[in-house]
Amino acid sequence: MAASRLCLVLVSVAALGACQSQPKVREPIVPVGGPPAPPVLPAGTGCGPEIARTRAIVASDVATENLNKAVGDRFDADLARAADACSAGREGEARGLLAAAKSRYGYR
Repeated sequence: MAASRLCLVLVSVAALGACQSQPKVREPIVPVGGPPAPPVLPAGTGCGPEIARTRAIVASDVATENLNKAVGDRFDADLARAADACSAGREGEARGLLAAAKSRYGYR
């Protein structure tokens, strides 16, 4: 009787082992149309173009999924505050807000 139970347990274990799913092989991801074009960065000096360049880089990073969209949205909100200060003529405040945002999200 003990031998038949042992055989039943061994058969059950072997059957369970056969049911285990095999790891799936992933198909390689092939980009369609090649890599995305680099962002066009605004030229000029002052806080406005500098903030616009950073916003273009962040948008590109979100589009290429190098930056999570939720993080990109928070970063852009911080950049919007810097842009508001810049357009109000508060260059020093705008540059400070830009530097803080870039530092917070690991950009230089």
